[in-house]
Amino acid sequence: MTLTPRELKKRLRQEALARRDALDPQWRIEASLRFAAVADDIAPPPGSVVSAFWPMRSEVDVRPLMSALRERGARLCLPAILDKTTIVFRELTRGAPLVDMGFGTHGPDESAAELDPDLMLVPLAAFDARGHRIGYGAGYYDRAIDRLREKGRAPRLIGIAFDCQEVPEVPDQPHDVALSEILTESGLRRFPERL
Repeated sequence: MTLTPRELKKRLRQEALARRDALDPQWRIEASLRFAAVADDIAPPPGSVVSAFWPMRSEVDVRPLMSALRERGARLCLPAILDKTTIVFRELTRGAPLVDMGFGTHGPDESAAELDPDLMLVPLAAFDARGHRIGYGAGYYDRAIDRLREKGRAPRLIGIAFDCQEVPEVPDQPHDVALSEILTESGLRRFPERL
């Protein structure tokens, strides 16, 4: 039986997330801390807006990297889920309250300014060696990136994952947005054709 691209993505997502969930929690913490070491390599010019994400479940904890980017002058923002199809990016400022966004993640409340990111740290469930990603299945990031492009913005896209989330090949679909870079505990991989 041949799987449709959607069915194959679902299977690859489940397998990659199972591998990520099986990582030793202490190892995940240590690996997440190492992500901050690339801040100099990826930091945009001071004043640029960087979107990140509040970690959920066994995701890479990007908070050390976020802190390192802030120290280099970045303005930070986190996704805020508005409805079943839409996220916006709200500024993360020191001491501002964070609210439950669902799915085990948090973000700034509606009083925070909405920003358009120049650099996006993109969460993912699985990725391949071509820079194609499988998200969590809701399409929030694909739509958010499309909206930014419609506004004439071209954010730099860096997928964030552990090496164990790599799969042989992600099935391409027309709505999928490929990444220009992927950062894992092994380092930064660049896809020059999309930079």
